[in-house]
Amino acid sequence: MTIAWQYYTLKVVSFFVCLMPYSWLLGIGSLLGRVYYRAASRQRDRALSQIKECLGLSNEAAEYIIRGLFTNLAQSFFEILYTPALSSKNIRQYIEIENRHYLDEAIAKGSGVAVVTGHIGNWEWLGTALSLYGFRVASIAKRQPNDQYMRILTEIRESVGIECFTRGTAEVVAAAKVLKKGRLLGFFSDQDGGPEGVFVEFLGKMASTHTGLAVFSRRLGVPLVPAFIVRRPEGGHRIIVSPPIELPETGDTETDIKNIIEKATQVVENTVRQYPDEWLWFQKRWNTKWEGEQA
Repeated sequence: MTIAWQYYTLKVVSFFVCLMPYSWLLGIGSLLGRVYYRAASRQRDRALSQIKECLGLSNEAAEYIIRGLFTNLAQSFFEILYTPALSSKNIRQYIEIENRHYLDEAIAKGSGVAVVTGHIGNWEWLGTALSLYGFRVASIAKRQPNDQYMRILTEIRESVGIECFTRGTAEVVAAAKVLKKGRLLGFFSDQDGGPEGVFVEFLGKMASTHTGLAVFSRRLGVPLVPAFIVRRPEGGHRIIVSPPIELPETGDTETDIKNIIEKATQVVENTVRQYPDEWLWFQKRWNTKWEGEQA
């Protein structure tokens, strides 16, 4: 029997992190972010290569942004461990919501809400904040390679009221049930969709994109509301909610699905361009090759 030493280590670290002033977490994260930038050479080099290709930046400009990304990730790690210190009473000290009415109006329709988002900022705190603000939030999580890390992450999510599911054969059924209950369910529109995805342009390159978001929107009549979390210069975060994505139906399901995916991807791209140091530049977004490249 394997002793879950990593799980208990993170539990202990989380306990002491929750006793610290929030400003200390940001300071420690900033210091460790510099170490992370130097140590994670593979991730750093991929991030630098992709941001220079997509945004046409110089080496100096790219390095400045990617150093900021690694700092944000290190700070986010400690913030996630700090989650047990958050509550519905103090959440406004750390995270504010802009244009909340778009979510309220979508929820009022009674069919649940598909939140269009991406790996921008501390995306874990996006769900945390929405839940603590009173929204009924669900999460369908990709299983992590490390089960011990997955265990504590699930515990943290559930501690703030998020209903958790793990990706698998019943993922589609779980998502449908969650949305029919009137919950918010996040869909990341910036991940590689594999061979079964639909290719759309993202940051100047064709990228395979998951279709689940569009399928649920069309089949279940679920509103699509973009929401992203970004850091405030003075500390803490802002959740930026945008108007729902509404596109006319053409009568052709395949065309409708692609139109939704293109619009959702465009929304993510605009946010990435506005906050380039917040996006996960080293993820393998363009891992699935587009046939047009070979042609």
